[in-house]
Amino acid sequence: MHKVLVIDDSQGNLTLFKHLLIRLGDCEPVLFDNPLEALAWCRGNIPDLIIVDFMMPEMDGLEFTAAFRALHACDEVPVLMVTANDQKEIRYRALRGGANDFLTKPVDAMEFSARASNMLALREGQKHLADRALHLASLVEEQTRQIRNRERELVYRLSRAAEFRDPETGAHIQRMAHYSRHIAEILGLDAKLQKLLLEAAPMHDVGKIGIPDQILLKPGKLTDEEFTIMKDHARLGYELLKGSGSEVLSTGADIAATHHEKFDGKGYPKGLSGEEIPIFGRITAVADVFDALTCERPYKKAWPVSQATAFLTVERGRHFDPQCIDAFLQDMEKVLEIMAMFQDEVQTRL
Repeated sequence: MHKVLVIDDSQGNLTLFKHLLIRLGDCEPVLFDNPLEALAWCRGNIPDLIIVDFMMPEMDGLEFTAAFRALHACDEVPVLMVTANDQKEIRYRALRGGANDFLTKPVDAMEFSARASNMLALREGQKHLADRALHLASLVEEQTRQIRNRERELVYRLSRAAEFRDPETGAHIQRMAHYSRHIAEILGLDAKLQKLLLEAAPMHDVGKIGIPDQILLKPGKLTDEEFTIMKDHARLGYELLKGSGSEVLSTGADIAATHHEKFDGKGYPKGLSGEEIPIFGRITAVADVFDALTCERPYKKAWPVSQATAFLTVERGRHFDPQCIDAFLQDMEKVLEIMAMFQDEVQTRL
């Protein structure tokens, strides 16, 4: 049922238009003899067609149309203006003001039916296109969601592939990713960047896939030669992930390449320093080291949280970006919450 709003200060004209609209069928006439009251009604309702008289007290048809067009979602509703004035200048002003078509008094019933029907057909087409656009947008959103879910699964599986060859655990990649997001939030990074970091951080050590088992799984301290080989996992991770059309994978490449750089320039693989190190690399460096320190491994005992945070404080400005350390330590309650949420088989000592 089409809602047709009719505004005319003459009760006789309102009765006539109501009769003609009912004859059209599938129309619900909504009648007002006061344009201000009609405009108030439009603030809570969107008609399918407006039939408005040009000459009215308080607000003429041009003024009403301009005010109506300014309302939300009312810019495409057809407006049929009725006037006894056949001067072209009035019609030009009406067209510029948002009217779509005209009727001249006295109104001819056949002409009215044709013009109103045309305007309603136009409105029906607009609504169909809008519904189609919403449907297509919904389909695109669903397909995008599925792609993102598959992407997240790929990231997780890549990350776990490295963890399967490493004494670290799947809980480690979850914790360090959430620690990273925690730091980013305190630093004031926007929500989109926080989410991107959360999804990309788990790939920081994916390059360990390329490190020989005798080095990766060695329980004791590495020799200088072995450590040189171990350090190559940063480059390997970058090479594995770079060049992807996925924002998450390309961000993971940058994190893999930079999370072992140190703020004082003594890290690897490139010896970057300060803000030469991308912010995600500086953030994940803190998250990764803290989790490594506070978790038990076959070759080491877990450090108490207090000892690990003391180490971070000592290394503030040397290994780590001072701002990232300050952000991490600002809300330790949140850190402990993340630690409790993603537990290894071996519990961390607090």
